[in-house]
Order: sequence, then C-alpha cells, then structure tokens
Amino acid sequence: MNWRERMARATARHILVATEAECLKLKAEIEGGADFAEVAKKHSSCPSGREGGDLGSFGPGQMVREFDQVVFSGELNKVHGPVKTQFGYHLLEITSRTA
Repeated sequence: MNWRERMARATARHILVATEAECLKLKAEIEGGADFAEVAKKHSSCPSGREGGDLGSFGPGQMVREFDQVVFSGELNKVHGPVKTQFGYHLLEITSRTA
C-alpha cells in the first residue's frame, strides 16, 4: 500500500438487507425520491440504520473488500448496489472521499 492509499479516506452510508430483491426495491424507492436516511432507518438490519446508515469516515481496508471496491472508486452522492457481502446485500452512497 503506498502513501496515497494510506491517506485516502471516505465517508459513506449504507443500507443492509437480506435479499437482492429487497435491495433493488429500496434502490428504486431512493432513486424515485425517497430519503436515503429514512429508508435506512426503516429497513436496514445494520445497527448503523438508526443513524440513517452513516458509517462515518474510514480508510481502505477498514471495511470488507466489496465495500472498498465501490467506495474508493465509485461516483459520489449516487446510490450504488446491490453490493453482496457475507452480511447480505447493501446499497452504498459515498458522501465524500479524499485521495
């Protein structure tokens, strides 16, 4: 890992659900105008759902590999997913990133 990768930070929020179908349904709701944080509070099975899905700030390697691939390369302020991990299916929104 080079110094630039060590310095990279991102902030993101996510919604965790059990099925891809539910993930796609929630993504459509958000893209149709539903508030990401409200959807997270109602549907996410992760404790972060209570905070609107907020994961705070983190660097590469602090989250599961599938997260890193999206969070450190994906478009900001766009809903990404479904992203499958060992925990289930996630919708991710990258709110900021520094390189």
